[in-house]
Amino acid sequence: MTTSKKFRPWHSLIPTVFILFLLLSCHQEAAREIEIRGIYGHPKPLWDKGQSLDSLGVNAVFVHSGSINTEMMERARAEGVRVYAEFATLNGKNYVETHPEAWAINEKGEQVEPASWFMGVCPTEPGFREYRFNQLRNLLSEFELDGIWMDYVHWHAQFEEPEPILPETCFCDHCLSSFAEKTGIGIPEGSIPEKAQWILNNHEAEWRDWRCEVIYDWAVQFRKIIEEVKPGTLLGLYHCPWNDEEFDGARRRILGLDYDKLRDVFDVFSPMVYHARMGREPEWVEENITWFCNRLEIKTGELPKVWPIVQAYDNPRTVSAQEFETVLKGGLAASASGVMMFTTNAVAGDEEKTEVVKRFYTSMVKNRK
Repeated sequence: MTTSKKFRPWHSLIPTVFILFLLLSCHQEAAREIEIRGIYGHPKPLWDKGQSLDSLGVNAVFVHSGSINTEMMERARAEGVRVYAEFATLNGKNYVETHPEAWAINEKGEQVEPASWFMGVCPTEPGFREYRFNQLRNLLSEFELDGIWMDYVHWHAQFEEPEPILPETCFCDHCLSSFAEKTGIGIPEGSIPEKAQWILNNHEAEWRDWRCEVIYDWAVQFRKIIEEVKPGTLLGLYHCPWNDEEFDGARRRILGLDYDKLRDVFDVFSPMVYHARMGREPEWVEENITWFCNRLEIKTGELPKVWPIVQAYDNPRTVSAQEFETVLKGGLAASASGVMMFTTNAVAGDEEKTEVVKRFYTSMVKNRK
């Protein structure tokens, strides 16, 4: 018996259905809005090479707040580029040396040592808080920025290492009195080491929760200042990319980063997925961003958004152009809607990496047309 040409057996339709499924999937992926094609660092190294940002497909630059000036703003705007200021929030270098009252204190009652190259600060010290808040107000008043990206938003530590530095802080008088006031827990008299040990032995959970509240409050205060001075300015966060379990939960336990709280105050998260610096393989970037988007239940087109920052610079080893392209692609995993690279200097100084940026970013522009 022969099959009628009018009716095809169901199994013969499988290839057609599969092809249609692939086409639909590709269409959905192409339709996903990639908002940010960014660089981190002043654009001057690229400009000095005769490059324009728009010719590279770049539409956003993230610059340390101290490097922003009118000339840079005008040229970036002329090339159709958004400007976001990186704000070194809890970096105490050059401050604690002249304001010892803001020096973070460890569980031994000692002033902390710099963690690799990072020098943290006590995040509850009133003078430092006012100093930073005033800096933010001045920055927002002086320049028409598209966003403020809080950086170094954690208690004193260093996570950008294969073996991170994770001290217990801060047990200064400001922190101990604030903890007691917020929690209603009476701390027995004694030396700083004795008080620290008593807290960690008897009220560790409350201590960890309070430390997360302190970090969260910094974000809340930044949000309030933005709404007061320049409403509508985006608030972003550069942050440690560890998951909930890594290093015995140190992201929350030591750094004080509670994703469930921070999700409600930030417009954009920028996980710092520096694969080479942190001793990871390039493929880890995609794995991490997928985990992060799922963990925070990030929805395409909704806040908060995810714009990771990936590594281009050669430290502590060479990052090849091929690796660089892999991590750029990995940064756009799951529902991430933007990506940027660290740093502009690293890209401008390597013709192959410059070509990777141009090819990768301009292909996104073409896909949208």
